[in-house]
Amino acid sequence: MTTVTKTVRFDAAHILTNHKGLCKNLHGHTYRVDISVRGETDDGMVIDFKDLKRVAGEVVCDRFDHAFMYHTGSEGECEIAAVVERHGMRTVALPFRSTAENLAKMFYGDLAERIPGLVSVKVWETADSVAEYSASPGSASREGGDFQ
Repeated sequence: MTTVTKTVRFDAAHILTNHKGLCKNLHGHTYRVDISVRGETDDGMVIDFKDLKRVAGEVVCDRFDHAFMYHTGSEGECEIAAVVERHGMRTVALPFRSTAENLAKMFYGDLAERIPGLVSVKVWETADSVAEYSASPGSASREGGDFQ
């Protein structure tokens, strides 16, 4: 088995309500997302990087790039999102806090529906801070099938 990884990037803002550190303030990151796929290389290729980039763009970048991510369970974040939306700017409502860990898990779930052989998703908040989500041992994403 061979593993390949495609990296995409997006810029977004967020707040971590009730965090004790500086991340309780509105701030942003240039996120890096590494998507790793494992499979056989009968034809010399696990997956076409162009196809992987297209799906990553549709699932991750098109939705999140230059948006304010907010937790729908936070009254303060919802108030800020309402102001942002009222001024015609992008928001992404999330049912959880917008931590790198939660984003990695969500991206994995969304991408696994479309990418056979997906093994992990890493979300880098900074150049040296990363969260990785992968299938539990023995439960890799679906094998085979059509690439959507």
